[in-house]
Amino acid sequence: MAPTLADPFNDSSALMDFVINQGNGVKGLSELGLKALPKQYIQPLEERICMTNIVPQGSIPIIDMSNWEDPKVAKSICDAASEWGFFQIVNHDVPVEVLENVKDATYNFFRLPAEVKNKYSKEHSSSNNVRFGTSFTPQAEKALEWKDYLSLFYVSEEEASALWPSICREQVLDYMKKSEVVIKQLLQVLMKGLNVNEIDEAKESLLMGSMRTNLNYYPKCPNPELTVGVGRHSDVSTLTILLQDEIGGLFVRGSEGDDWIHVPPIKGSLVINVGDALQIMSNGRYKSVEHRVVANGSKNRISVPIFVNPRPADMIEPLPELVANGEKPIYKQVLYSDYVKHFFRKAHDGKKTVEFAEL
Repeated sequence: MAPTLADPFNDSSALMDFVINQGNGVKGLSELGLKALPKQYIQPLEERICMTNIVPQGSIPIIDMSNWEDPKVAKSICDAASEWGFFQIVNHDVPVEVLENVKDATYNFFRLPAEVKNKYSKEHSSSNNVRFGTSFTPQAEKALEWKDYLSLFYVSEEEASALWPSICREQVLDYMKKSEVVIKQLLQVLMKGLNVNEIDEAKESLLMGSMRTNLNYYPKCPNPELTVGVGRHSDVSTLTILLQDEIGGLFVRGSEGDDWIHVPPIKGSLVINVGDALQIMSNGRYKSVEHRVVANGSKNRISVPIFVNPRPADMIEPLPELVANGEKPIYKQVLYSDYVKHFFRKAHDGKKTVEFAEL
């Protein structure tokens, strides 16, 4: 039962019931045509993006991958990872139609009726590896984020065939498979930049032993300036490969204190960012940088990140090759699944997660 517009969720339990328990998500709220943002989504002032802090001509590096083995290109990838933590790649090996198909599949999933999507919610999903949800960690957040998502952790083709929603399964698998080539190219270049010239099976497994793809949906929002699509955070991955649509709204923290840089959508490009796991393994040489997504008052936005991670049971620490050269480790050894649990246990809080691994 949808609430009346006259009473837009003064009662938190009615809101949680509508958004979470019934599976309507913020997409359902958006489609009610609310004139004002429900108070549960109003972020404290310090978490809202201030337009005066946006660097007008700022841009993260844009790197042409057509000659990815060229030393100049390799240097620009390593420089971007150490100075910015973020860059966009163009002329990469993932076909444009694969990207378009996964964007269409994302829209198709979120168009499903709430009761169908709700089968994949935390309460109803038959596996932790398939999760439909909203916001980030609603039970730990003081203010909610204006986003719905479907999260798909890849175990095997068989499990995906059995458990992933059929409306987007093939397109997501294809996107993950085709992206693997680019992921391996990037990791090869980034490891060479640390003088790790050989990626054997054990090292490859440590860097990219598990993958998760999220389908993110940010519906249009009343009073977008009062809330966030995603709060300030850095990723816990090795690398994140992000496909965004043409709407825009992703901001990356610049080098000057509270400066934020918009990441403009470029058709056919992928946004790459360093995650905390790679910051730890590179002993701080590559930087996992804070980013956030703003809400939009006039358009729905989607994005599809692939999180390339160590396996949950892996121990992560500065790579032995770095420490063997006499470099002092600044991070201790941590079990990757503990690190990830620490991240998901709390609301988004900028770069605080990495303190968990600091010596």
